[in-house]
Amino acid sequence: MAYQRVLLKLSGEALMGQQGYGIDPAIVNAIAKDVAEVVADGTQLAIVVGGGNIFRGLKGSSAGMDRATADYVGMLATVMNAITLQDGLERAGIPTRVQSAISMQEVAEPYIRRRAIRHMEKGRVVIFAAGTGNPFFTTDTTAALRAAEIGADVVFKATKVDGVYDKDPNKHADAVRYESLSFLDVLSGELEVMDGTAIALCKDNAIPIVVFDLFGAGNIGRAVRGERIGTSILPSA
Repeated sequence: MAYQRVLLKLSGEALMGQQGYGIDPAIVNAIAKDVAEVVADGTQLAIVVGGGNIFRGLKGSSAGMDRATADYVGMLATVMNAITLQDGLERAGIPTRVQSAISMQEVAEPYIRRRAIRHMEKGRVVIFAAGTGNPFFTTDTTAALRAAEIGADVVFKATKVDGVYDKDPNKHADAVRYESLSFLDVLSGELEVMDGTAIALCKDNAIPIVVFDLFGAGNIGRAVRGERIGTSILPSA
């Protein structure tokens, strides 16, 4: 494997598949299958999952909710996704721990950096839930922050598209996909990869980002093996 320790960022929207809301069990099972193969090969894996398939803080805020309150509701949605993923992974034979940035000891461990690293060293997958535990921060920023904290070699952002484009490929037939970009390219071009805080965190800590299509069978394994897939965001491209 090209990477020893990786942070996989899953969007909440990806978990709902074609349903339009909630969690598609078939998607969870497919992710579990891919992750099982990666872990079996010795890669240490942590996951950050979003909550947009259930509740998105920004959407709640735009509808009149207090922004901090809306973000806390979104954090709770990520915990629901994390526990569901844990169930799917453990049914696939992968020991998994959920660590939450908001205390809820009945269903998840508290986030403790050294404990998370120890879990991964023992071959367990760790799912980080509830974002950073603070409003006004996205789960993309959480992914970058946790990757830096646990010493991850790379951040994989698995999405519904097969990379980063110069414009929305769902709206523009002539959209062009990038094979590689620098962090400065993303920041200066205001490309919608991750929010600016997440990109800056990865840039400052020299953590590359790979954006790829979650729904391609075996894509997580291909990314971990270092195969050319999706779009790579590097210190210099």
